[in-house]
Amino acid sequence: MATMRAVQVSSPGGDFELVEREVPEPGRGEVLVRVQACGICHSDSLAKEGHFPGVPYPIVPGHEIAGVIASVGEDVHGWEPGRRVGVGWFGGNCGYCDPCRRGDLIGCENMGIPGVTFDGGYADYVVVKESALASVPDDLAAEEAAPLLCAGITTFNALRHSGARGGDLVAILGVGGLGHLGIQFAARLGFDTVAIARGREKEELARELGARHYIDSRTQDAAEELTKLGGAKVVLATATSAAAMTAAAGGLGRHGRLVALGVSPEPIEVSPMLLIGGDRSVAGHASGTSKDSEDTLAFSMLSGVRPMIETRPLEEAAAAYEKMMSGEARFRMVLTTGA
Repeated sequence: MATMRAVQVSSPGGDFELVEREVPEPGRGEVLVRVQACGICHSDSLAKEGHFPGVPYPIVPGHEIAGVIASVGEDVHGWEPGRRVGVGWFGGNCGYCDPCRRGDLIGCENMGIPGVTFDGGYADYVVVKESALASVPDDLAAEEAAPLLCAGITTFNALRHSGARGGDLVAILGVGGLGHLGIQFAARLGFDTVAIARGREKEELARELGARHYIDSRTQDAAEELTKLGGAKVVLATATSAAAMTAAAGGLGRHGRLVALGVSPEPIEVSPMLLIGGDRSVAGHASGTSKDSEDTLAFSMLSGVRPMIETRPLEEAAAAYEKMMSGEARFRMVLTTGA
């Protein structure tokens, strides 16, 4: 029986363990993907630390997976060995629950999450549903494609469904793992792009990525500065600070929308007067389906959007994870298998 390397966590809060496992076989409607690269996401902590209910330990984390189809199970249609593919947070939909029947595939009640509810991409191979697969463009490196399957789709999909049109003022709150991609997507979608961050350290980078305006929220009032610019059609909140989101909400223009992507347990405080008076709104946005991932990868390929990454070999997963979680990474850590 063929074996593979995998990095697993045996219990909530446990250490990463590099182990040898049998290469799994794909079942009906499933494919076996030979992993080439897997991004490390802050959400990997859901499995690592036990913050998600029902994680089946031991678990192999990882939901930013890029690789090649190694084999396919029965009743798999349209996918064949050798095809370059990616898998993100969307682990495939069931097709029969109420959200699926209404076309809301990302809302599938039986959707699995790679690396959280079943084994993910910190390994040489991973088995996923065929509905989870996204095609990866030939000219896009696996290391660059991997982060686009979570951080990329989250920002791109949120922006293109935000209601903003070319020329509208769009602010990206936070210049980090999500924000550095959000700025690129916003600029290339034709928005008048504003970057908001604490301090001036990231201003030069933000402008290089495509921001026309920069607001230092440490010394400037973000809402006031956005209002001077005419008011934002969208504030894409990628920072994990509810206080920062609250501070920026006042900078929304009429019919403006604050879209929260950064996860924070604290509440966003917005007065009903602000919302009602200008027909403004506050919303959250989930990532997207495998087809949304394909759109993200295709747009990135065509427009030149790329994640800023640092790669480490699979066996250094623990060190790479710590660097990502500590904030020392700039901006995404990616594990490579050498495949």
